[in-house]
Amino acid sequence: MLVAGLGWSAPAGADAGTSGLPEAIDTILGDSRLEGGAASVVIAEAAGGDVLYQRAPTSRLMPASNTKLLTSAAAMEILGPDHTFTTDVLTTGRRHGSVLSGDLYLRGTGDPTALAEDYDALAARVAESGVTRVDGRLLADDTRFDSNRLGRSWAADDESAYYSAQISALSVAPDTDYDTGSVIVRVAPGTAAGAEPEVTVTPKTKYVDIDVRATTVAAGGANDLTVERAHGTNTIVVSGTTPVGGSGAEEWVSVWEPTGYAAAVFRDALAAHGVKVTGPTRLGRATPAAARQLTSHASMPLKDLLIPFMKLSNNMHAEILTKAMGQKVSGEGSWSAGLDAVSGYLKGVGVDTGKLRQVDGSGLSRMNNLTAGQFADLLLAVRAEPWYADWYTSLPVACAPDRFVGGTLRSRMCGTPAALNARGKTGSLTGASALSGYVKDADGRELVYSIVLNNYLVSSVKPLEDAIVVTLAGSTADATETVTVKSGTARAAERDGNLECAWLKPAKC
Repeated sequence: MLVAGLGWSAPAGADAGTSGLPEAIDTILGDSRLEGGAASVVIAEAAGGDVLYQRAPTSRLMPASNTKLLTSAAAMEILGPDHTFTTDVLTTGRRHGSVLSGDLYLRGTGDPTALAEDYDALAARVAESGVTRVDGRLLADDTRFDSNRLGRSWAADDESAYYSAQISALSVAPDTDYDTGSVIVRVAPGTAAGAEPEVTVTPKTKYVDIDVRATTVAAGGANDLTVERAHGTNTIVVSGTTPVGGSGAEEWVSVWEPTGYAAAVFRDALAAHGVKVTGPTRLGRATPAAARQLTSHASMPLKDLLIPFMKLSNNMHAEILTKAMGQKVSGEGSWSAGLDAVSGYLKGVGVDTGKLRQVDGSGLSRMNNLTAGQFADLLLAVRAEPWYADWYTSLPVACAPDRFVGGTLRSRMCGTPAALNARGKTGSLTGASALSGYVKDADGRELVYSIVLNNYLVSSVKPLEDAIVVTLAGSTADATETVTVKSGTARAAERDGNLECAWLKPAKC
């Protein structure tokens, strides 16, 4: 058996004529980049579940974003494919002509796809009703979820990163990647050396302050800008240098307190539509049962939300769905309640939850521990679910160039039998990488695979994951064929093995 190409080649002596599938995979896992590391791998037939290969199937390892397989499947079952999140505008006040005397409530239920334009549409409908002034406060109701904003054991040095944004039932996404709880900061060089760079924020909001400490330098100089939010604040510091005529920088940055962010964007939208709110904004206020609805916005259904969620490995979507499941099952929008709901679903489909640890919905925490065997059990079980087709569609597709089809696999396994064939969920943290999903072999037989690799010291082991899946795609029931992984197929996977490629903005995969 030979798998050759950028990043990996079988050692001398690997013989396709005498080596079967287990020997081929063992050869790949014997690569020096895994020396001292750990691997949990399971390959099974999708129809019937017969195990074709296993390596340490019960060894618990960090799965990174493969954790989203559990969260997304449970959400489809518990919330349902047609579940939507609503954002409502309500009041307890009375109308006196164009004046609304009383408080205005903005109530969220967790919509991770709400854009500034959606809040603008809500404000426009308030104005269209004839209201020009609200003699009262703007009260932001995020009480659908608890007030714990960050997941268990999330890294402190990720605090300003958009992929580690705070979780609230009321927030704003800056664009249609739907990275809720963040803003996009664009830095352009000044027109001359010594000038201050020009900085813009999307959406346009005064909720964040920009502290520009950067300098424009002469053309050809260093472009080493840093854009980071200071701890515990909404001050975003731009530092470093950018050359005249250079590309500048574009960074997605999380906000501090997303509920206030949503309220600020909505309040600005009301003002833009001629509606003045005379009172202050207050956060975390529950809407009285007697309040009447003025207008509402509904998100896309969950079956459509799965596309940006799973294709781009969106952490905030995973955590919001986790809390939403807790609210649905136990009336408590918390991580603990949501994870109990996920565990209940997993037990129901035969996954042994007594032998795993899940502490968040996304896999961002390094405390999550699962096995390849448990992932394989889930991948086999969900094939019988009525919503399986939508869930399967949400998985990234190897070498499919569209970001919302190929997702985090769109630059991987190109030019191989796995291209446009293998589907899978990726996972990446420092020293942890995973890939689990489905692939058809050369006979058209569908296989389930789960590969979880940990404790390696190199920057990336994704070429080894690709080699295994390509081997499966080129194999037959009777023999393992010679497969060539062409040069370049692992290039995107090598860029930064410590983070999901979709988290490297602008999109790097």
